[in-house]
Amino acid sequence: MEDEFTSVAGTISAGEIPTETKTLFERLGRTAGITAIVDDVIEAHMNNPAINKRFFPYQDQPERFAKIRQHTIDFFSAGSGGPVEYKGRDMPTTHTGMNISEAEYMHTMDDIMMVLEKHQIDEESKKEVLAILWSLKGMIIAQ
Repeated sequence: MEDEFTSVAGTISAGEIPTETKTLFERLGRTAGITAIVDDVIEAHMNNPAINKRFFPYQDQPERFAKIRQHTIDFFSAGSGGPVEYKGRDMPTTHTGMNISEAEYMHTMDDIMMVLEKHQIDEESKKEVLAILWSLKGMIIAQ
């Protein structure tokens, strides 16, 4: 019996955690992975004619853009189980007055899912991200 356990345990290298026990934060690549994903999502949004007008004003406000980018990284890091404390505003407060339509939100979600595919994020993790995005929808649309 001990030999069977040893042989199974021996197949997992010391630093490798089975996928089912990793947090979403870990599966997204920790801070470095989430940062790369956020940067690619920003680029996708800037290239998406259905929503890019919302992001163009930030091109002329590099300090504000950098702050929003960092809040986004922190938000997804904390929300995916990472050891990061999100210190930004809540979603309704952040999006008040923006009057984001459902169509715009769907384009945003599509961009995010496309970027996750680009980063070769596994299907289960993509489903978890989609569930998180869906749960935020009511706090963002038409605020």
